[in-house]
Amino acid sequence: MEKDEAAQYGTMTIGQAAKKMGVTVRTLQYYDREGLLVPSAKSEGGRRLYTHRDLVKLHQILSLKHLGFSLDDIKNRLITLESPAQVEQALCQQEKAIRKKIEDLTESLRATQALRREVAQMQSVDFKKYADIIVNLQMNNEFYWLIKHFDDQTLDHIRTRFDRDSGLEFLHTFNRLQDQALQLQDNGILPQSPQGQKLAKEYWDMVTQFTGSDTGMLSRLMEMGKIEAVEDNGLRRRQERANAFLEPALDAYFQSAGINPFEEEAK
Repeated sequence: MEKDEAAQYGTMTIGQAAKKMGVTVRTLQYYDREGLLVPSAKSEGGRRLYTHRDLVKLHQILSLKHLGFSLDDIKNRLITLESPAQVEQALCQQEKAIRKKIEDLTESLRATQALRREVAQMQSVDFKKYADIIVNLQMNNEFYWLIKHFDDQTLDHIRTRFDRDSGLEFLHTFNRLQDQALQLQDNGILPQSPQGQKLAKEYWDMVTQFTGSDTGMLSRLMEMGKIEAVEDNGLRRRQERANAFLEPALDAYFQSAGINPFEEEAK
């Protein structure tokens, strides 16, 4: 009866309108409650009926929603725009928001793919390590893959000594010193030279800061350094070149300064 009455007046019931526009009845009921799309007509029984104008407005709402606009934006901001310049400005803002979402999603995809590779290589489920890997991916730490090889004691040490800011600062220092080692090497500067020894001192200060002068931690880190699981060949070559300069530079520095890095451990 309702359908016949709706047809008589050139209107549609909520079910007919939903089917025609490819949405659910619940969606139209929600739009009605929120005042976003209130049907213009009523049946004799008091049921709301949708007119052609209502469907045109619904089409506008669905189109703007497809562009990523929120229902709140559509209701309180977009529908009231009066000039092309205002509409263009709103679309420009939405474009920026979409680009930011794309960047965020791209970064999330990269991190997800990297974590998936790490999980596939790990022998057990460890959500603490998963979280550490994700944090290091967010920090753009290219050595994030080492985390799967760390034992719990090493990871607890790192979690205790570093937060995100201090971790980023440490990574910056590490990469800067590695770059300096490569530059000195490329310039033909010897590891035993004053420049090489200055770099060795800075590098050793960085290591002792990281380990907290814990020789046991130093031993574990050196074992980590022997791992050849770097998947990026460019990164592996860079690391090997830097170590080719840093190792003799540190040996000369230890000898000159009378330092035995494993003195306490030896005792």
